[in-house]
Amino acid sequence: MLERITRPMSVAEFFAWQERQAERYELVGGIPVRLTAGARNVHDDIVVNLLVALRRGGCRPLTGDGSVETLPGQIRRPDVGVDCGVRDPNALKAAEPRLVAEVLSPSTRDFDAFEKLAEYRNIESLEYILLVEPNAPEIMLWSRDASRAWVKERVASLDASLSLPSLATSLRLSDIYEGVVFPNRPRLVQDEPAGPAA
Repeated sequence: MLERITRPMSVAEFFAWQERQAERYELVGGIPVRLTAGARNVHDDIVVNLLVALRRGGCRPLTGDGSVETLPGQIRRPDVGVDCGVRDPNALKAAEPRLVAEVLSPSTRDFDAFEKLAEYRNIESLEYILLVEPNAPEIMLWSRDASRAWVKERVASLDASLSLPSLATSLRLSDIYEGVVFPNRPRLVQDEPAGPAA
């Protein structure tokens, strides 16, 4: 049963409370927010593929059960992350998150692409943010340049790769989308073959 929250929680209080809950939560403004349950298979396939691909780097990937602190006292659970900090087996959040990835879905697409993205960009140790489109081989990659400013790049095509030099690896989109069947997209009128002249 969900306990009534009467005041904002600290991160430590939140994690202690979370351990008694059946569902996963994020901590937003001191208040636990329940995450949507039941991802589609395509979402899960991409998450598993990302975890496997990120094992090639020198840091440790984490699943959606892990967490990152995006702002002081604010806990988010990306679909996939990479932690390059010292690994504490009893810790409940990433020590030094270097990458986060969100697989877009109809219910969270706008939130992930705007509000959550803005929060992720505040994480000082973060080098890469991936927003992964499940309906086509397309990833929006944000990475830091030499001045630590964020640079956005659209990577599309199963033949393309994402270069992640600070993780000493690159990710092929063909690996990220392995086994994924994309839905048919409507053809544009200009793509239709020209008919006989009247």
